Amino acid sequence: MKGTIISSFVVVAALLTSTISAFADDLNDVLTNGELRHIGIRYANFVTGSGDGFDVELAQGFAHHLGVRYQYVDSSFSTVIRDLLGQDVVRNGTDVTLDGAYPVKGDMIAAGFTILPWRERVLLYSKPTFPSQVLLIARAESATIPIHGSAVIDRDIAETKGLIGRQTLLVMRKTCLDPSSYGLSEPNFAIREYTRSTNLNEMVPALLDGSADFTLLDVPDVLLDVQKWAGRIKIIGPISGEQRMGAAFRPTGTKLRDAFNEYLVEIKADGSYDRLVLKYYPEIRSYFPEFFGGAREK
Repeated sequence: MKGTIISSFVVVAALLTSTISAFADDLNDVLTNGELRHIGIRYANFVTGSGDGFDVELAQGFAHHLGVRYQYVDSSFSTVIRDLLGQDVVRNGTDVTLDGAYPVKGDMIAAGFTILPWRERVLLYSKPTFPSQVLLIARAESATIPIHGSAVIDRDIAETKGLIGRQTLLVMRKTCLDPSSYGLSEPNFAIREYTRSTNLNEMVPALLDGSADFTLLDVPDVLLDVQKWAGRIKIIGPISGEQRMGAAFRPTGTKLRDAFNEYLVEIKADGSYDRLVLKYYPEIRSYFPEFFGGAREK
């Protein structure tokens, strides 16, 4: 097994060794312990903080599918990978390594967790569970006019980035909104890092308080915030193309990941998945019709 992991994850091989030896078979551990520990982050309607949410119900259903108890483990974007792997992610440009030794708190991450190349270097992802896209947001009174949009996403992204100019951009690193993932870095852009907390739900209030001229949000969060802050924010344009979210597992969790993928196929076939989408994100289908058009396909 060790050789297989090393060949698949060359960049982080040396630092993964201790974690690999501790978790020889994640699915077997879950079944033996009789419990699935779901690591979540209170974010949008994926994890509401009130005991429910799209990803909470998805993980609860998976636990039922496996015939084990469900246990929720609260985390944050700064610690969520550590809580799964027992090591911190260290990014240096395009390099991704793992460092330190921490308690392993859960078996899977499900929290509106975007599939990003740097995360795929250290995690196993499920089949996509939800679509997303990163957008540039401004206060309603901003003089910046939203782009008209075209049929060419790269052109729209370039136009949107051009509107930022030297105005300030509020960001949160180590999240799906990390500016380094989208070619937004200093000195070309005036970046202001949000450091009061690691809660992405605070980005719009900070924007409205004047912390910066713009911020980044993903579509699922935008759908909630344009209602919560009606008339106070506006969408300027896209910063990324269409993205995918998924559940994340340890590199040793192949069997557990595969079991989750099988469960996902089942709930898409029986309509349970569609009911969850309608419950938590009733307007999302109009933004990503192709993704949800195939929701029932096996």
